[in-house]
Parts: sequence; structure tokens; C-alpha cells
Amino acid sequence: MNIGERLQESWDYLTGPGLWLSIGEGVLRIILIIVLALIIVRVTRNLVDRLFKKREKGPIRITERREATLKKLIKNVVAYVVYFVAILMILDNVLGFKVGPLLAGAGVAGLAIGFGAQNLVRDIISGFFIIFEDQFSVGDYVGVAGIEGTVEEIGLRTTKVLSWTGELHVLPNGNVTQVINYSIHNGLSIVDVNIPYESNVNDAENAINNIVATLPDKYDFIVGVPEIIGVQNLDVSHFTIRIIADTLPGFQWAGERNIRKEIQNQLYNAGIEIPAPRIVMYSGNDKEKLLDKNRERGE
Repeated sequence: MNIGERLQESWDYLTGPGLWLSIGEGVLRIILIIVLALIIVRVTRNLVDRLFKKREKGPIRITERREATLKKLIKNVVAYVVYFVAILMILDNVLGFKVGPLLAGAGVAGLAIGFGAQNLVRDIISGFFIIFEDQFSVGDYVGVAGIEGTVEEIGLRTTKVLSWTGELHVLPNGNVTQVINYSIHNGLSIVDVNIPYESNVNDAENAINNIVATLPDKYDFIVGVPEIIGVQNLDVSHFTIRIIADTLPGFQWAGERNIRKEIQNQLYNAGIEIPAPRIVMYSGNDKEKLLDKNRERGE
């Protein structure tokens, strides 16, 4: 068979219906597999939502924050598994790859890669411990790896933390070695108020008591009436009264800001001024008199 006949045969094959029918059939199978995978993922996510919704009426109770974390994790794991199976089906049933030997080789290669990818393995293991030990959950305000913010997502390998200034930090779970969780227990607002020595301690405490008694009604995140601890410090030009207040988890800073604002307004209306630095000045004659007095005392 000469070159011309081979070219003609190749042209007939490329323009013939058999090739395009097989390509069309393969593309159709791929589309069907992808659509089926998307449907399975969508249905599974709806089932997970319904399952957790029915659990609210059941005997097993978990916190809302942990529920949000588990729901997101289960949905992600299901999506990974379904898409992985879909890829295997496309490779085996459509493209004609032998998946069995490929998986066997992947197992051996995975073992070798595991020794080289120790950080990846550490991240995944740390992710399991974070989730199942309930160290923190989606929506918690935490301090982790030198970053403070709200947990947006917890995955098996990374955790996403949104800081209050808007930056989204993606942290490998292996770097989560110490966690400060502000969202589990009630917070404590600590406010120090400086009062000048010209004012009476009892008058200042009475004015403060009058305003703190109304704060729980004004602010939902303040739990109970704030308490005056007493005089915390004696400074050069003022003494310090400390107030503490229980708040909802994560609201201790908001509690401090609002308590300061309300107390400042009340003290101003009561005629108690904020202390200011004082400078004592002497004239030249006064200075000589003071020096003479000191000499006389020294004698």
C-alpha cells in the first residue's frame, strides 16, 4: 500500500461516520456521568440538611456551631468521593484506561509520596483532631497562629479565618498548635475609670451604679448588671475605679466600649470631670523662699 492509499484511508476514517459517532457517544457518556455526579452531590447535600434538621427533635443534641462545621465537612467529603468515582468511570468506561492496575500503582506511589509529603499528612491528621475534638467550629471567633478572626471554613487540610479588617487567612491545619477560642464561654469586660482626687469616691461610685444598672436593658450582649470592684489604683492625679461585666461570648470588647461611653456621659452629667495632668509653677521669689525653708530644715 503506497502513501496515497494510506492518506486516502486515513481521510476516509476521519470523515467517516464511525469516528464521529464514537466521539459523540463518548462525549455523551462523559456529560451523563458529570450530570449524574452533580445530581448525586445535590441530593446528598439536601439529605444532610434534612438529617440535621430532624436531629433537632431527636435525643442527640449538639451545639449549633458544631452542627455547621459537621454539615460542611460531610458535604465536602461526599463531593470529593463522588467526583473521584466519576473521574474513574470516565477513565474506565469512556477513555478505555485500565483502572485496576492504575489504582494498584497509585497505592504503591501513594505510600512513597506519603513519606515525602509529611506536612500534608500532618495537616490532614490535625484537621481530624480539630473537628472531632471540637477545638473550634465555623463561626467561632478565635486566636490561632498569631491571627484573630472568625472561622469561615474548616477543611481536612486547611482552615480559613476571616479577620475583622477583612483579610481571609488560609492556615494549614498542621500550624494550629495553640488555639484561643473566644466563643465558648461568656466574656468578661474590664473597664477602668479614672476619677480626679477632687471628687469623692462614694459620689463617683453612686453615679456609676446609676448607669450600669440600666445597661442590661440597653445592650442584649451584657449579661447581668456590671459590678464595681472598687478602687484599683492610686495615681499622681487620680484614682482608678474598676468595673467588670459578663457578656455573651465574643462581645467583651463591645461591652467595654459601650460601658465607657455610658459611664463617661453619666460622670459628665454628675459634674465629675476626667482628670488631666497638672503643672505647678513657681516664680523666682517663691523659689528662693522654698530654698530657704529647705536650708532651715536641714539645719
